[in-house]
Amino acid sequence: MPTLTEIVQRGWDAVAAGDMDALVADYTEDMIFVMPGQTDLIEGVPAFRAAVENLGAAVPAGFEVTGLRHIAGDDEVVTICSWKSQKVPSSQLAALFRFRGEKIYEERWFVDTEQWKAAF
Repeated sequence: MPTLTEIVQRGWDAVAAGDMDALVADYTEDMIFVMPGQTDLIEGVPAFRAAVENLGAAVPAGFEVTGLRHIAGDDEVVTICSWKSQKVPSSQLAALFRFRGEKIYEERWFVDTEQWKAAF
């Protein structure tokens, strides 16, 4: 049985590999995803999959993950994601993954909203 941290890392690896089937396999059907700014809410695996299939439009030009650190708690994992883009040489965001059993039911990104907007 994988740890929650291993499940989260498996998701980051799936995104990097472009394997959205592997990514969505670790989410509950009624999952929610809260985007930067905390006002954009995606509900359910079909909508989430559609969003991640078009990930290039949701992140700044030249977006690249440069490092990941995971912090596990009870039924949740927080990832500190180091990233860069064409307009931002270095930054971090946090992503919260909340679990029911071995499935993610909530993913929420926390970013410096003004920096994120300026990166576009």
